[in-house]
This record gives sequence, C-alpha cells and structure tokens, in this order.
Amino acid sequence: MTTESVFQPIAGATALADEAARPYDRRWLAVDDRDHWLDAGRAPGLAALEVSLRFGYLVIRAEGMLRLDVPLDVIEDDDSVERSARIGGRDVRVVDEGELASAWFSQWLGQPCRLVKVHPDAGPVNWPG
Repeated sequence: MTTESVFQPIAGATALADEAARPYDRRWLAVDDRDHWLDAGRAPGLAALEVSLRFGYLVIRAEGMLRLDVPLDVIEDDDSVERSARIGGRDVRVVDEGELASAWFSQWLGQPCRLVKVHPDAGPVNWPG
C-alpha cells in the first residue's frame, strides 16, 4: 500500500498530489480585511478552487471566473508589499500579491480579502489543525 503526499499551495484550498508542489505547500493564503487567515471554514469557496502548477506559475481556476496566474518564484525585494498576517494566533511576515489577485479572491469568496504569500524569510508557520 502506498501513501501519496499531498500539498496545498494555497492554505485551506484544494490539495495537489504532485511532488512538484512540495516546495510551495501552504506558501499562499487568503486573508480578510483585518489580515487574519481565511481558512476553508471562514471561506468555503477555497475548497472549490482548481489549483495547478504550470510553467512557473500557480494557476488558479474557479467556475465562472477568469484564470488567475501567480508567479511561483519571485525575489522579494520590495518592502512596500510586505505586511503581517495573523495565522493561528501568531503574526507571520507575508507578501501581498497585488490588486488583481485581491479583486479576484474578493469576488470569488464574496468578501474583501487579499492573496498573500508567506515571506521566504518568515521561518516556519505554526498552522492550526
């Protein structure tokens, strides 16, 4: 019997049974207008996302929405896009993915939110449950 590893590029969203997704496991997350992590319980639409990795992009699809492509590996050198997100009662350094991603996720999830990724220098995140 084999056990397959699964990885969630977007925390709380669809998991991928793809070893290529390992370095991107829970790298991205949606946060509300108070910068608190939106898990699948607070944002049920996350579970309906189709997520894949293609040609250096995180590709996000949802029914009735245009595809959203987010670059996988970007050097974080712009301090103006850094913020702090609350994950499991702790503040974590994150990078905002911009207005297009924010509009896309806000529309899909039906609430104001932003797509952010854990900053590469943030250290390990203590994800709840």
